[in-house]
Amino acid sequence: MLEVVITTAQVGARLDKALAESAPELSRARIQALIEAGCVHHGDRRVTSGSAKAMAGLYAIVAPPISTADPLPEAIPLTVLYEDADLIVIDKPAGMAAHPAPGSETGTLVNALLHHCATSLSGIGGVARPGIVHRLDKHTSGVMVAAKTDRAHAGLSALFAAHDIERTYIALTRGAPSPEWGRIETRIGRSSADRKKMAVLKSGGREAITDYRVQARFGVPAKAGAAPMAARVACTLHTGRTHQIRVHLASKGSPLLGDPVYGSGSPAAVVRTLIAEAGLTRQALHAAVLGFVHPVTGEALRFETEPPADMQQLEAALAGL
Repeated sequence: MLEVVITTAQVGARLDKALAESAPELSRARIQALIEAGCVHHGDRRVTSGSAKAMAGLYAIVAPPISTADPLPEAIPLTVLYEDADLIVIDKPAGMAAHPAPGSETGTLVNALLHHCATSLSGIGGVARPGIVHRLDKHTSGVMVAAKTDRAHAGLSALFAAHDIERTYIALTRGAPSPEWGRIETRIGRSSADRKKMAVLKSGGREAITDYRVQARFGVPAKAGAAPMAARVACTLHTGRTHQIRVHLASKGSPLLGDPVYGSGSPAAVVRTLIAEAGLTRQALHAAVLGFVHPVTGEALRFETEPPADMQQLEAALAGL
């Protein structure tokens, strides 16, 4: 544990900045990460925001050791949709993390790529994330691209930064968003109530834009205008914020089926039964389409995959309601 004293001269400054000044062995970014992880306390109170004003007194920082182990190649089968000397496109299964992180140190896409691509993998992403240009949540399935060369990595990163990428996801939701199609445009950032969750914010955060369209409604009541039990919704991303689709659809009152974090409220009993019978133990979200211009050859590429078995089985069962 590291104890840091904030002096009266530092009172009122941003807390993360003041702590970094008083504990030069920790970077400001590291302190921010430790605050988000709940590792910083002032007296008996856990600190929840690095942007809060510093108060005089003793701060306790419990900094777990940083793992320095490089990810190792693992012979994990990959569904390769496309591969050349510069990049590789895969259909990531649900349950596979994109890169090593606490709780998912092995069995990640990075481990699989290190084995599959051997020495041909862009190093721009760093030791822990070689080749990774964008991410899917661990329990979201679908199409991902990784860079095998630094040139491809830089080009793909520029496309994602400019939002010049076609990305469409298929979601199964509780109820259906209303109206049946539209654009959700908000700001998304860390929830003040739970720093592990993202939320729609009135101010701060980052711009987040999702176009959505209800493709099918399931268990539609006979009463006109009544909400269905569930729906299939296609979502097109114009930005790529953490948990964007999950947060946006939840904000419309139609969270993803199976979502343990943003699925507030419970679907109808019959829908819960169908979820269990389909073996869905994750959020029902699949990255179905990824389209972009090859950053080296200039070729227009577009990839589309069907949702995996758990989502297909659930959708087929919902269609019978």
